[in-house]
Amino acid sequence: MGIFGKKKPAVSEQQIKEALSQVQDPDLHQDIVSLGFVKKIDFHKGKVSLIVELTTPACPMKEMLRDQCVDVVKAIEGVEDVSIEMTAQTHRARAIPDLVQGALGQVKNIIAVASGKGGVGKSTSAVNLAFALQQKGSKVGLLDADIYGPSIMQMTKVGKPEETKGDFIVPPIFAGVKIISVAMFTEAKQAQLLRGPMVAQIIKQFLTQIDWGELDYLIIDYPPGTGDIQLTLSQIAPITGAVVVTTPQEVALIDVRKAISMFETMKVPVLGVVETMSYFMCPGSEKKHFIFGKNGGRKVADENGVPLLGEIPIEPVVAENSDKGKPVVISDSNALASLAYNHIAGQLAAQQSIVNSQSDRALTHFKLEWV
Repeated sequence: MGIFGKKKPAVSEQQIKEALSQVQDPDLHQDIVSLGFVKKIDFHKGKVSLIVELTTPACPMKEMLRDQCVDVVKAIEGVEDVSIEMTAQTHRARAIPDLVQGALGQVKNIIAVASGKGGVGKSTSAVNLAFALQQKGSKVGLLDADIYGPSIMQMTKVGKPEETKGDFIVPPIFAGVKIISVAMFTEAKQAQLLRGPMVAQIIKQFLTQIDWGELDYLIIDYPPGTGDIQLTLSQIAPITGAVVVTTPQEVALIDVRKAISMFETMKVPVLGVVETMSYFMCPGSEKKHFIFGKNGGRKVADENGVPLLGEIPIEPVVAENSDKGKPVVISDSNALASLAYNHIAGQLAAQQSIVNSQSDRALTHFKLEWV
């Protein structure tokens, strides 16, 4: 009974759903009820409890969506308190071919991090994006496919594999991320004198003989260029999206355009562009110095109709900590580069969710092209 003997108004599940239908996912452009995000509704003595399941643990709009849900449900007469549990279930964008089913069967998304040329911070970006996604609650793996210049062992100080499961190698784990690199199977100073067929065989082994287990994201550090390795990776692995890394100057953009064209030819969705070495800020100053030019990443992104995921500033701490085997996103969370990589990881996850929501049409097109 209320204060004056009146019963509190009954609140129905339908009322709550109608209220929640006002909340829209800004990336998928539909309300969360129609999208099936609302998994459970309980109402007892004025308190509403909800479970809202998003499409990725790394959703950059998670807190905004939570706040909106609280606001619209609290506005219902008779609701005194709202409790929301935000969960996530990453969706698979593409079917897993039989050839890689044993290794990649539980991997939801496979994302290529690529560039048309070397020296643009591609591997550094692949490493930091992998750890940023892991910090956001995702299960992440990292494959160093840069056969001729593997650097991820150095940047993470991960050990070599020590465990097998049947015919599969179990990847070692560093700071929660599963990692495999060709450097784990060679001597540190040994040159990789390999012809195309040998390289293709190594890549095939990485994609068929590693027990990656359950992952939300497998990040693949592609080698620079658009040759045999890139084609083998894109043909054997069900790549769900690509991130292209560039520096601002035109000499880098020339090759980045080729990398984007390669992914378009392979029917791999380009999730966006990451610009590294965007600017430098002197300690104690807010002024940005555009050492390598300005807005090159935005230019190539706009040309190809894809998002600019973010810009990474030049900071000595990035190189210093990479050399020590400490990715900047886990060694210095307040660094400008860390903040930028964390933002980009959220945008990457959002773009992959958008692609996944459109995957039926994209898959049909891919199969027709390659039959």
